Amino acid sequence: MTTLTLTDGKIASAKVDALVVASTAGTDGAVLAEGTDLPKNARTHLTSNLTATGATGKADEVATFAGVPGVSAGLVLVVGTGKADAAVPDAAERYRRAAGAGARALAGKKSALFALGGAEHARAVAEGVLLGAYAFQTFLGEGKSSSAKAPLEAAQVHVKGRHKEDVAGQASVVADAVRYARDLVNTPPNVLFPESFATSVSKRAAGSKVKLEVWDADKLQAEGCGGILGVGQGSGRPPRLVTMTYKPRGAKAHLAFVGKGITFDSGGLCIKPGTGMVTMKCDMAGAAAVAAAVLALAELKVPVAVTGYLCLAENMTGDLAQRPGDIVTMRGGRTVEIINTDAEGRLVMADGIALASEHKPDAIVDIATLTGACVIALGNRTMGVMANDDELRERVTGAASLVGEAAWGMPLPEEIRGSMDSPVADLKHTGDRAGGMMVAAKFLEEFVGKNDAGETIKWSHIDIAGPAFNEKSAWGYTPTGGTGSGVRALIELAQSYA
Repeated sequence: MTTLTLTDGKIASAKVDALVVASTAGTDGAVLAEGTDLPKNARTHLTSNLTATGATGKADEVATFAGVPGVSAGLVLVVGTGKADAAVPDAAERYRRAAGAGARALAGKKSALFALGGAEHARAVAEGVLLGAYAFQTFLGEGKSSSAKAPLEAAQVHVKGRHKEDVAGQASVVADAVRYARDLVNTPPNVLFPESFATSVSKRAAGSKVKLEVWDADKLQAEGCGGILGVGQGSGRPPRLVTMTYKPRGAKAHLAFVGKGITFDSGGLCIKPGTGMVTMKCDMAGAAAVAAAVLALAELKVPVAVTGYLCLAENMTGDLAQRPGDIVTMRGGRTVEIINTDAEGRLVMADGIALASEHKPDAIVDIATLTGACVIALGNRTMGVMANDDELRERVTGAASLVGEAAWGMPLPEEIRGSMDSPVADLKHTGDRAGGMMVAAKFLEEFVGKNDAGETIKWSHIDIAGPAFNEKSAWGYTPTGGTGSGVRALIELAQSYA
């Protein structure tokens, strides 16, 4: 992982391979960002060259110049931040993305200084650098391992004056959590399956304040978790349910996070087309986000108790694979008629939500790559947020937005529930095709329990089917492949309860 330090020295005299500064989108092209602390001759040189090269200052644009007068660094990268508009109104997020773009451009370099934004943007810039300087190279063979560029080795973030908070430390913990989630998502499904996923989290949690309990197939059977068992019964790799418990003294609240962990989704007997399976190693991104977030919250010593539930299964087509028409008994005793075996995520999540409810937390938040309908509605970069409580829904979307994760609140109309009525079981696990994102969430809502006062526990569902995996080009601090979607939102949400 890239090492990160803060500095308040003069940026022009820094002994680094590269200096990274920002530009904005002006009327006639790129303009150096206000407050860029460079000598006059350096600013003049950069301004004229930005004009000569036709730089626009738009987001993700990286203009590289060598031999800039008055600057010790051999290279100066001018990274566009775009402009404040309805798309990205938050300055911290614009600088976070610019830092990520700069870090990506500096792969293979030893050192760089990032002088972007003001002191109030320092943590965002630090996060952007660490998230942008990411590469998943674990499985590169002899053909590519020798030629692949390693991420930027060392980065300094320029911050004027002293800071009360540990900007570098907090950014490093959060970024490391996101990187762990990305690694899990990027790991091929022949290597990452329910048992090995649980083992990875157990190793990661060793020595931390997080306690783990792992239920194997026999324990899941004894505990009545028919949803997870049904999905996993067609695979030679049995399912697991991992409970992660972080319980600090004097905790100000108790949250439950439930993550979907389908380590590979073939669609089961309702099999997906071949092209639809190519990225299905990412169907455990929700569980990855929960695991990474709980571990980070413990490391940050956030005074909020958090219990994470990782619902892990592989959806395959073996001899015992679940069939349409089967009826399974879920945790808590409710029966569900199976309609489409490719709608498996909500089954494993329902068991997790029912289990979480038994411990009566203040709120339950589940996160999952749940529906293609969410992608159709909100695209590839925005998570959908639904809830049984308006205040919680706004709290979740607000936490996500605060850290730069795009989120949009969606309703849960009552009339959706009727489409899941079953003549042979308590309910079906699918309903009308229209509003499929909300249908899936409405199913999950059925398994939310009550608190000690007899009231329904506050619950929110986050659908990350779009942003969890990036099949297109890298942008900002977002790489191709696993993105770590939801990790920062969950961390920020828990911190809001502190």
